[in-house]
Amino acid sequence: MPPKFKRHLNDDDVTGSVKSERRNLLEDDSDEEEDFFLGPSGPRFGPRNDKIKHVQNQVDEVIDVMQENITKVIERGERLDELQDKSESLSDNATAFSNRSKQLRRQMWWRGCKIKAIMALVALILLLVIIILIVVKYRT
Repeated sequence: MPPKFKRHLNDDDVTGSVKSERRNLLEDDSDEEEDFFLGPSGPRFGPRNDKIKHVQNQVDEVIDVMQENITKVIERGERLDELQDKSESLSDNATAFSNRSKQLRRQMWWRGCKIKAIMALVALILLLVIIILIVVKYRT
């Protein structure tokens, strides 16, 4: 058979429970150190206290490892930023080199064209001089 509960509480029931709770929370005559999450601690909880210490040591080790990992991730992020800056600089330098090499190629092509034009002009002048000398020699 299920337990019977009161459907309605009297003010005295509620007030009495609040007063007793308040009294229990505010009492300072407790000799034992009591942690809210871990419960009472002391020599009478030997094996349990050892387990708690062991778990706490493991938690501390995990915290240390995680702090090291976070430090490594931050350092890795800094190295990646530096690498990205270097790659952007290299890309800019490559673009500038490509543009400069195209410009230099055009300059050298025009220089080659000028030299060919000058040589053709010199050859044409020499040919004209030879033709004029031959024509003058046959007329006389």
